[in-house]
Amino acid sequence: MKYQRGVALSGLIFWGIVLILVAVLAMKVTPTVIEYYKILQGSKAVVGQASPEATVAELRRSFDKYAEVDHLAFSSKELEIYKDKGQIVIEFGYEKRIPLFANVSLLIDYKGSTAK
Repeated sequence: MKYQRGVALSGLIFWGIVLILVAVLAMKVTPTVIEYYKILQGSKAVVGQASPEATVAELRRSFDKYAEVDHLAFSSKELEIYKDKGQIVIEFGYEKRIPLFANVSLLIDYKGSTAK
């Protein structure tokens, strides 16, 4: 007696739907992750180029230039800038709400710092 092998149509449809949902989720989340890394990269660049005597206003202006070049919808007013052991540190944190479908959203809490 031979048994059939292969994928049933219902199984194929189920896994196809699962893969499509994962792909849609990835397409919606990826831009926010890229934005986070651009903000972190800009913050690190500002700290790397800043002199130890730089003021908070100068650092904010410098970050705003990076944000303008990278087309970020993130303002330097949302940065927390301070000195720790003589080293300039920039920290930030924000929430990103990503609408998925109907009244379902995904909330991601991003936090970053230039401290080592």
